[in-house]
Amino acid sequence: MSDAIHAIKVQNLRKQFSVQKSREGLKGALRDLFKREYTKVDAVKGISFTIPKGEICGYIGENGAGKSTTIKMLTGILVPTSGQIEVGGFVPYKERERFVRRIGVVFGQRSQLWWDIGVVESFQLLRKVYRVSEADYRMRLDELTERLQLGDLLNRPVRKLSLGQRMRCELAASLLHNPEILFLDEPTIGLDIVVKTEIREFLKSMNRQHGTTVLLTTHDLQDIEALCSRVIMLDDGNIIYDGAMDELKTRWGKGRELSFRLHAPVALESLERLTEELGVSWSKENELTAKVWVPFQAAPVSVVLSRVVGAVEVSDVSILEPNTDDIVREIYKTGSADAREDGGQSGGGAGQATTVAQGAGRHA
Repeated sequence: MSDAIHAIKVQNLRKQFSVQKSREGLKGALRDLFKREYTKVDAVKGISFTIPKGEICGYIGENGAGKSTTIKMLTGILVPTSGQIEVGGFVPYKERERFVRRIGVVFGQRSQLWWDIGVVESFQLLRKVYRVSEADYRMRLDELTERLQLGDLLNRPVRKLSLGQRMRCELAASLLHNPEILFLDEPTIGLDIVVKTEIREFLKSMNRQHGTTVLLTTHDLQDIEALCSRVIMLDDGNIIYDGAMDELKTRWGKGRELSFRLHAPVALESLERLTEELGVSWSKENELTAKVWVPFQAAPVSVVLSRVVGAVEVSDVSILEPNTDDIVREIYKTGSADAREDGGQSGGGAGQATTVAQGAGRHA
């Protein structure tokens, strides 16, 4: 793949910090005053990845995994200890003044807006910082105001905004100069579900319309599932997974659960006979609700569905996907995202419903 279509390119990127060692007791503290000892800590350990232009990529990891250190190197705040890094055609820490005009950054817990002045005044100051022409600024501001519903917020001081309102303004501020690449660090932290959904929809729309490349770090895996075609998982400074979220679910999830809403009661034994050689297991919640657990190594879900709806009158079907939070937690416990060897034969652990088919069945 040509470098020309890469928004971000990282090769053997490493960051090492010198951390002072504190000796115990009063005597140790006095010695530290005159002769300090340091130990080397590797925050990022020789990682490599590329992100094509126009991709929305999730970058996840537990606290201390190296996510923030990576983002700071990608945005030019930190200088790598070794390795190569290129963002938007620039080496961030070498060409910072020209480079920052090509990127937008949103840190969920840090504001780029001035606290005591109106939002639009902060925008005007940022326009001058990024050297955006008045005409381009006006056109961009009108678009962002409409899409992020900022009309009533522009003249308010930032300190009088709610968290959700401020985050919408932070997003607008990061996009005023129409950057090619957007870095989002916990952009939905502390927000309610309605505001999170609005921000996710805006980011997807912006990516489709302008082809903006987005690198998203978050602890909210629903952000990743809603936005990202790809996820990079970091643990202790190393990449342990780089690929699609669906593939991660398939490799690490135990299976899917199908929930059937029946028109009339059907005996559990009758349902079991319909799928007896498919390697699935049935349970009944009540007379009109039956569930079947379909391990990933068993028959395809489509086969189970066709067997059931071809013989039983069904009014509603829900497919429950593996719980992403549980999968990621399990991967971090093992420190590797290599494929499972046990095939995930045990049941349970399904997550949220992702497919609902109404009136799916007929009576044979």
